[in-house]
Amino acid sequence: MKALFYSEHGPADVLSLGELPDPTIGPVDVLIKVATTAINRLDIVQRHGWYTLPGFSLPHVAGMDIAGTVIELGSKVAGLSVGDRVVVDPSLNAVHPDSLFAGHGDRYGNLGVLGATKPGGYGELCAVSADHVHLLPDDMDFATAAVFPTAWMTTHHALFNVGQLNTGETLLIHGGTSALTLAAVQLAIAAGARVFVSATTDEKCAAAAELGAVTANSQSTDIVSWIGNQTGGKGVDMVLDHVGTALWEASLGALGPQGRLVCCGNTTGDTASIPSLGSIFGRGIQIRGSDAYRSRDFANVWSHYCDGIALEQFNPQIAHTFTIDQGAAAQELLESGQALGRIVLFHQPEKD
Repeated sequence: MKALFYSEHGPADVLSLGELPDPTIGPVDVLIKVATTAINRLDIVQRHGWYTLPGFSLPHVAGMDIAGTVIELGSKVAGLSVGDRVVVDPSLNAVHPDSLFAGHGDRYGNLGVLGATKPGGYGELCAVSADHVHLLPDDMDFATAAVFPTAWMTTHHALFNVGQLNTGETLLIHGGTSALTLAAVQLAIAAGARVFVSATTDEKCAAAAELGAVTANSQSTDIVSWIGNQTGGKGVDMVLDHVGTALWEASLGALGPQGRLVCCGNTTGDTASIPSLGSIFGRGIQIRGSDAYRSRDFANVWSHYCDGIALEQFNPQIAHTFTIDQGAAAQELLESGQALGRIVLFHQPEKD
């Protein structure tokens, strides 16, 4: 198969478009002809070698977010047909024991992930356990499906399973046009929360505002004072933080009594400090780590996403598209911080 891959860590020019062996499948697996794959921050982090998930190896085919067409079925697969249009749950949590991917499902250890530890959507073919593919609605295009898995599952888990966000609560999120923020804003507003977003440029603030968030430029605004003004001095009920070091103290300061800081990322660094322990226990502040989402939740969240797209309540926020041979330029765009929405790579036309 043709694939975009790299055999050493480094800048985007280590990516090479070439031939790799076709994937093989087991009795309960399926082979997908990939139509689209969305780019995520981890694609860049692992390419540089700054951090790699346990089980990562070279050469590597990235692409955690995969949508395409079933072209081959394992001998024991039921309920799917060749030609089905599907989206893939990339987590190898809870795969069927007869799958070739079994044994990589430990959410607190060596969790396997297509496109992160196993070959993913940057290849034109991708193998996956059949219980980890989900049908697309007839009127949904591949790109809209491809932006769903990592961002929407991660944020849904963080907001509701870990953060226990409720209707009527207030939420602060940083990083106005990141994949996680774009998904979280829409999920939280749909759940009846009031959402605040900080971003590093006015353009990114405008993009988040179009989704219904109240926004502020974090480069020119004191976030704690801004949140205080917006909430009548109460602070927010919850902060969803995937930024890490840069705005950690601002996140803590923006919380109201019994507020929750839910951490699900560290894009600006892995070190943070708590300026006042007394402020933490005195105000009943909770700091919660959001672990990997559970694959058993995928079908329900996918259905919620499909319904929201159909009703135009959700927007996939696809801002940039590239063909697979332009993958290096696509990654450079995400790495530059200039992307104003999701970036999607195409292997094949939508009507293929």
